[in-house]
Amino acid sequence: MGAPIPVLEASNVQSDFLRNINFNVSEGEIITLIGPSGAGKSSLLKLLNRLADPETGQIFFYNKNIKEYKIEQLRKRIGMVFQSSSLFEGTVEDNLKFGPSLFNEWEHEEGKKLLEIVKLPTDFLSKDVRELSGGEQQRVAFARTLANRPEVLLLDEVTSALDVKNVEVIEQFIKGIVSKEVKAVLMVTHDIKQAKRLGDRTFFMYNREIVEQGDTRRLLTDPQSGRLQAFLKE
Repeated sequence: MGAPIPVLEASNVQSDFLRNINFNVSEGEIITLIGPSGAGKSSLLKLLNRLADPETGQIFFYNKNIKEYKIEQLRKRIGMVFQSSSLFEGTVEDNLKFGPSLFNEWEHEEGKKLLEIVKLPTDFLSKDVRELSGGEQQRVAFARTLANRPEVLLLDEVTSALDVKNVEVIEQFIKGIVSKEVKAVLMVTHDIKQAKRLGDRTFFMYNREIVEQGDTRRLLTDPQSGRLQAFLKE
């Protein structure tokens, strides 16, 4: 096997909400971001598809500065799912086809495939989103982002408001889509057990910095920094 292909890289990134950010993400990885509220986890995700920009430093996507991409293309290739599903009014299909339609890429059959990925019946395509449960709406939000065929998924507390069953379903398809549907996932979570279940590597953030990063099991069982040791005991 050859060397892992770098997908994302941050070099000396600083912003109003972050400082001294350095990391890289390779193809096939799920990265989990943990840390206390206000540590900068969500702020970091927003930089990666230019919902915000750093004051200094550089972020690269496939070895090219993200500022060199057209912003609509960047957000197509680096998709984001939030804690709230934020679906548009209308049917499930209306939501799924919104992004692809901007690029004249939508085909009806795509909708069925997307619902299969997120474990929803294909007859949901014609359902009004207001008829769906919270868990179903979040799965449609995932499918809507996947409809753009992103190479990277940014997930911000996507299961924190869901019941155990929906958490299990979403975790299952997150693991299933890496390498098949997307190249890498970066996921903010407050659930340490979830980080252990999903993360190949984990970034621990505190006070706007990545204090420690590495193999998830090593990081969570043998933390090197006092900050992380204290966080894991809380």
